[in-house]
Amino acid sequence: MASQDWIDKDFYAILGVSRDASEEDIKKAYRKLARKHHPDKNPGDDASEQRFKDIAEAHSVLGDKKQREQYDAVRAMGSGARFSGGPGPGGAAGGGFEDLFGNLFNGGSGRGTAGGQTPGGPDLSDLFGGGGFGGGGFGGGRFGGGAPAKGADRTSKTTISFAGSIRGTTVGLREPNGTVIDVRIPPGIRPGQKVRVKGKGQRGPGGAGDLLVEVAISGHRFFEREGDDIRIHLPVAFDEAALGTTVQVPTVHGEKVHIKIPAGVASGRVLRLKGHGVRRREKGREVAGDMLVTLEVQVPKDLPAEALEAVRAYAEATRGIDPRKGLEAKAVL
Repeated sequence: MASQDWIDKDFYAILGVSRDASEEDIKKAYRKLARKHHPDKNPGDDASEQRFKDIAEAHSVLGDKKQREQYDAVRAMGSGARFSGGPGPGGAAGGGFEDLFGNLFNGGSGRGTAGGQTPGGPDLSDLFGGGGFGGGGFGGGRFGGGAPAKGADRTSKTTISFAGSIRGTTVGLREPNGTVIDVRIPPGIRPGQKVRVKGKGQRGPGGAGDLLVEVAISGHRFFEREGDDIRIHLPVAFDEAALGTTVQVPTVHGEKVHIKIPAGVASGRVLRLKGHGVRRREKGREVAGDMLVTLEVQVPKDLPAEALEAVRAYAEATRGIDPRKGLEAKAVL
């Protein structure tokens, strides 16, 4: 916001609070007015929409301790003076408001950080049954020194489907004022990673900051992600485990690949399919994980008579083979 705007606008009056109002009083007033004038409750009412924006702007300043102190200082210094960009005495160009109070905001030199919330205040999903950015509020900021300061970065959170994390997707994040920001999620994004949307942060004299969106990923009923690897649990029949076979398995990319199960394999054995895990780009090159196939040998509960006879015959034929041989020796402490 330009400093002149802070002279022209009485944020305390907009929120209907006194100048010595507590943080809690300001928050309560904001929530009450925001609920009343939210565009979702007043469709087509331009006056109410503008009122909502003014309320959000007022709270973004008064609801932040540092910005409130700066606002009070600017109002106090500018209350009894007029500022003009026209020529000053002697024909020289008079200093504008930004020149007079530049050091108050820029600090003279270097870059620093200061907290700040987006116009619109905190997430309003608890008030309006949705909206906001996936339940995440906005925060963070920075003021530059020397060169004009960029606006503060904002943060948000969103949750995407498992398929969206593999193939990439685009999500629309709705701000409290109804604006929708499209965020492109790249293929292979990891849980907790952040996507940067340029120029969608707070506005500042040096340009707008960025929006940082932290991504959460829903689970899947079959595929399990482990870093860049994908794990599946593959049921295997007893005869397949005993004799060995080749079976077809699905991948997260929609492909169907064949995997060879060796004869005599035990339940819990893990087979690896190279390059069939998560695929993503890193530093200009494609990185691919593997698919881990955990074999689970199935023992059927109900067998037909013929199968039971075959199992009994198998048991008779392997009577001399003890699968627990040497177990007692291993158990000695």
